[in-house]
Amino acid sequence: MGPAISFAAAAKFAFPYRPALALVGDGAMQMLGINSLITVGKYWKRWPDPRFIVVVLNNGNLNMVSWELRALGGSPKLPQTQDVPPFDYAGYAELLGFEGVRIARSTDVRPALERAFAARRPVLIDVHADPDVVALPPHATFEQTKKLFEALAKGDPDRGSVLRQLLRQLRV
Repeated sequence: MGPAISFAAAAKFAFPYRPALALVGDGAMQMLGINSLITVGKYWKRWPDPRFIVVVLNNGNLNMVSWELRALGGSPKLPQTQDVPPFDYAGYAELLGFEGVRIARSTDVRPALERAFAARRPVLIDVHADPDVVALPPHATFEQTKKLFEALAKGDPDRGSVLRQLLRQLRV
């Protein structure tokens, strides 16, 4: 969870002629990633290929924890411990000399990635994502699914949005 940016930076130092890509959630980005970007900001001009691409899945939630609590523990989301403070990741990246890109719609993903891979500097893509998209694995057990619905029934604060997203996914 936490070392995505550090691992991508290590890969970039090992293979400076190749692009590096890190995919990270906003919780991990706030825990460790923001600091690692400072290091990348210091060294990127020395790399023969400066492409260093960070994609932040920004949903304002420690989503992995939220879904584990729901599906494994039958516990509703506890906003006090799972909500992530809002942060302008693209703006922060721009302060470090990166190109910052913000995505609010799924149709913007491909152009943003094309732009990032064509850039001659590091790029951070700030993807504003919906935390209520059901994130059960395809091999979810009956017990996990049951626990999810128990968590929603116990008063999960996002239950309405989670159920709407679930119905949307089932229609596809």
